[in-house]
Amino acid sequence: MHLRAPALANPAAFLPAADPIAKLGAAVIVMAVAFASRDPVTPAILLAGEGVALAGTGLRPAAVGRLLLPLVVVATLLGTLNALLAGTSAVLPTDGTADRVAVGVALGLRVAAIALAGILALATTDPADLAAGLIGHLHMPARLAVGALATLRLVPVLAIEWQSIGMARRARGVDAGRNPLVAARLAFTAVVILLVSTIRRAARLAMAMDARGFDSGTPRTLARPPRMRRTDWLLLLATAVLGVVAVAVSVAVGSWAFIFG
Repeated sequence: MHLRAPALANPAAFLPAADPIAKLGAAVIVMAVAFASRDPVTPAILLAGEGVALAGTGLRPAAVGRLLLPLVVVATLLGTLNALLAGTSAVLPTDGTADRVAVGVALGLRVAAIALAGILALATTDPADLAAGLIGHLHMPARLAVGALATLRLVPVLAIEWQSIGMARRARGVDAGRNPLVAARLAFTAVVILLVSTIRRAARLAMAMDARGFDSGTPRTLARPPRMRRTDWLLLLATAVLGVVAVAVSVAVGSWAFIFG
């Protein structure tokens, strides 16, 4: 089975139909609130709101599971490591009496909330619509917007190529078994192979784009001009309310702590 970009089961669902810039703005709000707090209550409330938003993605359950599994693993590992090293953490300082488990849980929840916000925004956005939104709403230069479009288009290709490297190695009998050192060495060499392939692919893509006049400086029009609808403004408003509620509840229960406080 090859890795693929998550397919939208229902493009007419709420989030896929929303304006890409509105979704990015909502993600930025959630990320900013989660980053600014170092308590477990604020990111937990943000995650609850993001969990509700998952119902509006139009993604099939299997696609949602593939998206969330790496996020859960990474957040758990970071939270565990921080709980073990909480006494020496420079980002989340403790006074020697703080509960290390609570500190680790707070970091894990923050990472999950920040990452899930980005996943919800990108997994429900067509790269072409995102490029149009960057140009139409934010007036980004077309060269940068088209570069972002090309980058997003290549992400599924890189995922498939990573899996192809592993399949080719297994076909040749190259396997780490249960040896973590061999697994680390094989992973490192796979990353180097993928990096070299990515550089070559990017160079070919850049030459192809220049050959088609993407660097001509000629003003461009948009095939699908973006526009903010009432539902897009409601999405931004609901996200802002979620952030305010998360902070207010955290302050009310006495757990709020500013990241640089």
